[in-house]
Amino acid sequence: MSDFTVELEVATRVAREAGAVILEVYATNFDVVQKADDQGPVTEADQRANELIVSTLRREFPSDSIIAEETTRRDETASTRRWFIDPLDGTREFVARNGMFAVHIGLAVDGQAVLGVVYAPVSRKLYAGTRDGGSTLELDGATRRLQVAHKANVRDLHLLVSRAHRSKRTDDIQRRLGITRVTPQGSVGLKTGLIAEGLADLYLHPSSRSSRWDSCGPEAILRGAGGVLTDFSGAPYLYDGAELANVRGLLACSPQVLEAVMPVVREISYEQGPPQG
Repeated sequence: MSDFTVELEVATRVAREAGAVILEVYATNFDVVQKADDQGPVTEADQRANELIVSTLRREFPSDSIIAEETTRRDETASTRRWFIDPLDGTREFVARNGMFAVHIGLAVDGQAVLGVVYAPVSRKLYAGTRDGGSTLELDGATRRLQVAHKANVRDLHLLVSRAHRSKRTDDIQRRLGITRVTPQGSVGLKTGLIAEGLADLYLHPSSRSSRWDSCGPEAILRGAGGVLTDFSGAPYLYDGAELANVRGLLACSPQVLEAVMPVVREISYEQGPPQG
């Protein structure tokens, strides 16, 4: 199997370029438009970054499929290689000007997330890696390998939750597990990045309102750091293009934490039903 060196170089470069475009818009009095069907806000930054990333990947990898959030026409071919792009994950955070947003670029091969880049333009954190080759964080000119933390006591876990989409189900799981340290965060990629760094332990998103472009890149990075990303039954998602919505929620952590928390997650899911929007 390819080590994805070229793909990672291209994805890293264009993520930084997209981040520069996003910051250009961030410095202006930009307009905010609401998408149809209550799908959230979109700005010039989303659209310009999307165009830049998609055009670059089409040029560099013309045989690959590309599925991007702000691209109406899905570029689906017979390829077993699919890029999943969220040009600006955390548009609500962008609008709120709190810095908690990121560029997501992920590559899936045969339905598995194998490569990811997450770039936070404000902090200039760049998470990058491959499922089998390991993951790194680049910040202020220094690069270090990432490794998830392993904690034996569930009550000691540091839980990350959505800043914009906090839910009662998350609160119920937190209470039943006895977790007291909880931090709201924006982008999916920034939450999984903190887990990959070993600075947090668990991310719960019991909602059907996320998509494969939110999770593909972050999952590859997290798995490269020894972590896992699953749905609320503990099963991994497939990135084969057949399903784009993460309708069964998101859960990110180490394999040890997954084993420890899943009984409570399944118990509450049984009591309250499947994740809702």
